[in-house]
Amino acid sequence: MPVRMHAVLPLLVLCASLVLVGKDKKPILPTYVINAQTVLVLIDPDAGTPMNAPLANKTAQDDVEKALMKWGRLKPVLDGNTADLVITVRKGSDKIAQPTIGGLPTNDRPVIVQPTDSGIRLGGQKGQPPGTPDSTQTPGPQTEVAPREDVFAVYEGHGSKLEHPPVWRYAKKDALRSPSVPAVDEFRKAIEEAEKQQQQQQQKSKP
Repeated sequence: MPVRMHAVLPLLVLCASLVLVGKDKKPILPTYVINAQTVLVLIDPDAGTPMNAPLANKTAQDDVEKALMKWGRLKPVLDGNTADLVITVRKGSDKIAQPTIGGLPTNDRPVIVQPTDSGIRLGGQKGQPPGTPDSTQTPGPQTEVAPREDVFAVYEGHGSKLEHPPVWRYAKKDALRSPSVPAVDEFRKAIEEAEKQQQQQQQKSKP
């Protein structure tokens, strides 16, 4: 069985190119993030399906949506053309290189049934969600090189290209761990901090 080397270079390059949050200076998120109301949650299109944990990314996707609904600020939707934001998730691995299956329709979700505090969320999406990239890779085994940490990345929605750097990114071991999903909590803190900075700027600009 042939094995292809699939190095996820874009993700590794982003580690060096993104603005990180420091102790003394924190970046202000764009206004469209602060004002966002809807979000599409995807499995990272570059991520293969791990052979040793085939449901890991799908479980993380489901857990992130549940955490977002519990937060209540962003409503998960299934259309990238109408979503204000797009979040991609990717579970880390203990190994830098691991065997995966590439080219599978990982974001094809025929049925979604999610219990929530206010009831049950029902939905479904056959094929890739509108406004998101389609995989052109033929399904097959590969050796995938990717970050060891869980990765949670936020992009502008409304059909924007995911090839662009994310506006916010959080990578840490167990960042997508259920039920707490620390990445969602960190994103909430980032938005709250950005709102405070926005208010301070507005007050300073007043005559």
